[in-house]
Amino acid sequence: MQNKVNIFVCCSCSSDVRIGHSLNTQEETFVKTRLQTVQECLKNLGIVCSPDKVPKIALLGSGGGERAMLGLLGSLDGFKETGLLDCVLYLSGVSGSTWCMASLYQDSDWSTKLDSVREKIIQRLKGPAVSWSEIGSELMKYYLEKDLLSLTDIWAVLVVTLFVKEIDNGKLSQQRGHNDKNPFPIYTVIDKQCRQRLHERGVFFEISPYEAGYSLTGAFVDNSMFGSQFEKGSMIKDQPEMDMLYLQGLCGSCLADGEFIIKLILQEIKKFFHHITHEKEAVCGKTSQEGTASADAGFQILVSLVEMHLSVLKEKDLSVQETTIRTKLKELTGDESWLVKMANTTGDNFINIKQFTLEVLKCLKSWFSSWWDGILDAIIKCVMEWIWGRKYNFLYKMEGVHAAILKSETRDYEDAGIALNSPYISMLRQERDVDLIISLDFSGGHHFETLTYASEICGDLDIPFPEVDVSSEDPKKPKDFYVFEGKGEEPTVIHIPLFNTVNCGDKLEEWREKYTTIQLPYSAELIDPLVEVSGKNITNNKEKLVKEIQKIFDRKHK
Repeated sequence: MQNKVNIFVCCSCSSDVRIGHSLNTQEETFVKTRLQTVQECLKNLGIVCSPDKVPKIALLGSGGGERAMLGLLGSLDGFKETGLLDCVLYLSGVSGSTWCMASLYQDSDWSTKLDSVREKIIQRLKGPAVSWSEIGSELMKYYLEKDLLSLTDIWAVLVVTLFVKEIDNGKLSQQRGHNDKNPFPIYTVIDKQCRQRLHERGVFFEISPYEAGYSLTGAFVDNSMFGSQFEKGSMIKDQPEMDMLYLQGLCGSCLADGEFIIKLILQEIKKFFHHITHEKEAVCGKTSQEGTASADAGFQILVSLVEMHLSVLKEKDLSVQETTIRTKLKELTGDESWLVKMANTTGDNFINIKQFTLEVLKCLKSWFSSWWDGILDAIIKCVMEWIWGRKYNFLYKMEGVHAAILKSETRDYEDAGIALNSPYISMLRQERDVDLIISLDFSGGHHFETLTYASEICGDLDIPFPEVDVSSEDPKKPKDFYVFEGKGEEPTVIHIPLFNTVNCGDKLEEWREKYTTIQLPYSAELIDPLVEVSGKNITNNKEKLVKEIQKIFDRKHK
């Protein structure tokens, strides 16, 4: 029996927060309907079962940036081709896999017409980038409508759009009630403040069309309310529901490497600042020479401010950025002596940097008053504070709630791949009663790393999980299909690494080097081969998949 730690109690029947280890009624209704589809699909595959014995199958997509996005798309195409797609009850993702999910679920019945939906997505990814005017409008919208702006907003608009080539303003709650033709989607993140206690229950967080909340501790809020301000279980201030672009930024902000994140976000902020400073100066009617010189100075100051704060993160010297800022300010205003002196030391240096930054922004705002947007201040301040995924805490001051969560008015959420690069935990909630997990591993690390870590976490949390013994497997020659059979309450886990000796042959390392996590968006010629090779992992293993489903069916009928 899975051990539940009841650290939450219901505050009152009028609470906007749902407390309890149960599925919400909408998901329960969906499951009943979807299982009828699963039952019919299994019948077509030669597995005839009664309604109460239909195997519950969850498909998991790991993180891995655009590789994961395309890998999941190709794998789903393989499920469709083999007639297995309608066997899937749940589809859950981490990081890059959620980018694929977000694109798919724009269509209310994507699984019935996957060929056309897949081609539409691929052509978009091969197409032009989102325009700077669209990016500017989206950033300004976030800035104006939210109480809490963080780097996740900036990342979503400037970086995620680089990969997904669109701004999706749809809402997850809009998918309610018309997705029974598709698997039930679950997006996953983690609570950053709980990350240091990874083997506790407060870390893992899930978001579905109906609810958002802590998977294992049993505390949920209506999806449309997630991000609104709460106190003692009741909403006290409404905030706009996050759109799908922001959700993709929230779920997909890891990309495996901190240095790469810093480099990438700096690169895109530079581009945005250049667009803003130079375009606005031209619009305001400055002479060509005057406008260009002024814009160049403003641009260099803004970029140097960002670089300065990123240097703090990397514990690097700040003198170059400080000198550039002072020099360019003197070019603009004729004087920079009023700026606070910023000693390049540790200790109280951060306080000086913050004061220095605020004074520079105040000067820029005054100098460029004809066009200065508050979003520029906001971007600098987000970098300065280095805060990601900040939301109001819907459990703030709730009676009986775990002390680690209830005290803070806000919580920070981030890419679940930082902790566990596949959404096992959301699928292992006892109330979901999943029989078979098909894990598609698009990770860039060792092909057993995420699986074995999931097994370790489940062991610490007393969550039933099959034994994972890979000691006899060749670590340098991954296969395309592994089975870890469950016993008792344990689900069976099928593990499918993206690149393996079957679909890549003796060119395994070539594939890995061609499709890394830490790279800019794939060129058009790289997209189709990746979709094709990931699909082979399913089409090559149809008989094995059906065999394992049959085993689950037999076990349920004992």
